Amino acid sequence: MQTPESPLKIPRLVLASASPRRSALLSQIGLTFEVRPSDIVEPPHHTYSNDPASEVTQKLALLKAAAVSQHFDDALIIGADTLVSLDGELLGKPTDDADAFKMLTHLSGTCHEVVTGVALVDARTEREIVWSETTQVYFRELHSTEIDTYIASGEASDKAGAYGIQGQGAAFVRRIEGCYFNVVGLPLASLVEHFLIFPCGETTCV
Repeated sequence: MQTPESPLKIPRLVLASASPRRSALLSQIGLTFEVRPSDIVEPPHHTYSNDPASEVTQKLALLKAAAVSQHFDDALIIGADTLVSLDGELLGKPTDDADAFKMLTHLSGTCHEVVTGVALVDARTEREIVWSETTQVYFRELHSTEIDTYIASGEASDKAGAYGIQGQGAAFVRRIEGCYFNVVGLPLASLVEHFLIFPCGETTCV
C-alpha cells in the first residue's frame, strides 16, 4: 500500500538519526526526507545524572541537529534523543546484556517516564527550536526468565530502557499515559505542530 503524501511542504528535510524507528514514523505520515546521522560522540548519560531527562534529551537532540546542519546549505534538520527516567535515574541504551537485564529488572512493575527531546534547525538561517515530550509507561511485573528470553531476541540492545514498545516489549506494558509514538522515538503530533509554526527560510513549513 502506498503511503499518502503529506500536506506539509518542506523543501528539504533531513533526519539526524540512524534509528529505523524514527525513519518509519516520518514515512508513516507521508514525509520525504534524507537520513544523515550525526557523528557526535554522546556523553554517557550518567554525566547528566543531576539533570532532568527533559533537559538532557533536548540538549543532545540539539547537538545532533546542529552537527548535521553544518553539512547543508538549505535544509531543515530533525534531531532527537530518547531516554527512560525511573525515579530520576536516566536509562539510555544498554551497554551489554547484563546492563539490559538490570534495566528491565528495575522497570518491572513500575511507572516510568519515556522522554524524547526534539530539535529543528534551519541550516540556511540557523534558526532552531527545541522541546521535549514525556509519556508515562506502566510495566507489569516481569519474570527473570522472560527478561532473559527477551534479551536473547536482540530487541533490547539498541533501545533506551532496553525495550521497544513497538515490538515484543509491548507485552510488558499495561498502559501508557501520553503519546505512544513518543515512546517509539518521535512524538509525531507535536513534531507536526512545530513544523506549522517553525520558520523555514522565509516561510513556515507548510
